[in-house]
Amino acid sequence: MKIVADDKIPTLKGVFEPYAEITYIPGNSISKEDLKNTDALIVRTRTKCHQALLEDTPVKMVATATIGTDHLDVPWLEQAGIKWCNAPGCNSGSVRQYIASVLAHLILEGMVPAATTIGIVGVGMVGKKVAQLAHALGFKVLLNDPPRQRMEKSDQFCDLSYLLKHADIVTFHTPLNKRGQDATFHLFNKDTLRQLKKGAIVINSSRGEVTDTRTLLRGMDNGHLARVVLDVWESEPDIHHDLHQKVWLGTPHIAGYSVDGKANGSIMTIHAIAKEFDLPLTQWQPQTLPMPENPFIYLEATDEPGYITAAKAILKTYNVSEDDARLRENPQNFEKQRGSYPVRREFHKWTVVPHAQTNSETRQILKDLGFILK
Repeated sequence: MKIVADDKIPTLKGVFEPYAEITYIPGNSISKEDLKNTDALIVRTRTKCHQALLEDTPVKMVATATIGTDHLDVPWLEQAGIKWCNAPGCNSGSVRQYIASVLAHLILEGMVPAATTIGIVGVGMVGKKVAQLAHALGFKVLLNDPPRQRMEKSDQFCDLSYLLKHADIVTFHTPLNKRGQDATFHLFNKDTLRQLKKGAIVINSSRGEVTDTRTLLRGMDNGHLARVVLDVWESEPDIHHDLHQKVWLGTPHIAGYSVDGKANGSIMTIHAIAKEFDLPLTQWQPQTLPMPENPFIYLEATDEPGYITAAKAILKTYNVSEDDARLRENPQNFEKQRGSYPVRREFHKWTVVPHAQTNSETRQILKDLGFILK
């Protein structure tokens, strides 16, 4: 059996070698020539898996170690009889941690969760975890997800115009759909900007094309948008210079890049390939994953609100401003920063040691976020 794989997929090297011949290639360099004797292709978002790449190759399966599938031409793959799979929800906890870090900065600048409404656009595996995060910190929450609303007929959802009108923070967690009634391409555009509450904050950690670059620039220039946080960009890795200069926080598509999120994607992909090709790896798990140097957080005696203590704990696990600073210093190294991303572990790998005076409300918030309390 022969496999071609993106060389940046973590924990993959050494797994298939006892059972297959595997070649590792940078994702954006994989060509038809590389696939001429290949049974399975393992990719991330940088490999466009379409007819031009795969036609007249022996590839029987394409597996992407990502939640998103907009880099796969699914209709063509299915028509060609090529099986495909993704890794739904693999990095949802990591994106939750990314949003938590953004909210932590806002809280420490004086934002009061109980007086602030977060609008979540797209309430799938990621959006649901972001909603749970927002509730844990005490924010008011609005949810928009037309496909779920139609299917569930639930009154927990609101339409997009209502959300835009009432939310202080709007965060996008949709897939990229370019057509159909649930199209999300340029979902945030000049029309939705007009509906948005003046002075709102917009966050996009889904796909760059969900938010229109010109609209974001217009909104920041005329003061309609208070702040913009972008982890994803149109035309990345060649990001728009002016937009990058003006956003409050800008990062190189790493919201889902915790060790946990990347490992989950690899595990789900390995299991899927193993099942399809009858390899003895359907229960495989990585033996070890890197940990923070000191995964303990010690709380001091304080009478501050629990959400402030929680914000400080969040930033000890992950400070999004560090990723922002690296990208501002070297925006041309967008891909390099993704490939050499530092170790980041999610909340469940951190132990909080409360002070004797830490109250029950604060302890509960930290538990709800997923921290281990000693």
